[in-house]
Amino acid sequence: MDSPLPISVAMITGADAGRIGRALESVRGWTAEQIVVVNDDVKDGTDQIAEKLGAKVFREPWKEHIAQKNSAAAKATQPWILGLDSDEEVSEKLRNSITRFMLSVQVDAPVAFRMARCSLFLGRWVRHGDWYPDWQTRLWKTGKARWGGVDPHDRLEVEGRVGTLHGDLLHYSNPSISSYVSKINYFSDLYLESRLKKGARWSPGEAAFRGFWRFFRAYFIRLGFLDGYPGFYIAASTFYSTLVRHTRLYEHQLTRRSSPSKP
Repeated sequence: MDSPLPISVAMITGADAGRIGRALESVRGWTAEQIVVVNDDVKDGTDQIAEKLGAKVFREPWKEHIAQKNSAAAKATQPWILGLDSDEEVSEKLRNSITRFMLSVQVDAPVAFRMARCSLFLGRWVRHGDWYPDWQTRLWKTGKARWGGVDPHDRLEVEGRVGTLHGDLLHYSNPSISSYVSKINYFSDLYLESRLKKGARWSPGEAAFRGFWRFFRAYFIRLGFLDGYPGFYIAASTFYSTLVRHTRLYEHQLTRRSSPSKP
């Protein structure tokens, strides 16, 4: 390949000095532009690392995931945009797949592409259960897609056909059990907020069923047991986190009632 592909890599990041280098190195040299929007309160040198690797860095106040990602994409100058998170890495196979598409002449080609995301957990690449293939639509033609969804669960809303690329987007989101478990409260807070907005009420049957179903689906139907103990842990923790989310709604309803009489 004589020149970089006409792709702008769009990334948002917080204090990620320890991992943003790997993400940018995986797209450096073969993409024409790398754009990084850094939260304006970040002081760990993330912006400096990105600049040294050739990225265009912008510091902006945090506007939640969707608005921040759209802000990064709006700064792209190339015909195609690749959305990348700071805890991800484009594998060689995925890079080759993107390159083959870009160098070919196709009639009625897709305006966006999805790719499988593979996560590293407890020293193992997880390839079954609820975590894989974890399809992510991340490459799109400029002007043909925009980030939407409900924060923090953003999704790319595409105007046109979506194709599939071969190769994995490598994901390093959980470097330790502690970091993984810490997310349970964060997402349960968001779940409670969304349920309250919808006026939902707690149901013991729904809480129990959803938890057991998530474990059964991940471990047996989606073959999580093939990932060994990490596969079991993921399925079991999914059961627990599902129960926590639903119990938060139960707790909220209890706090609105008067205190029970003493026994």
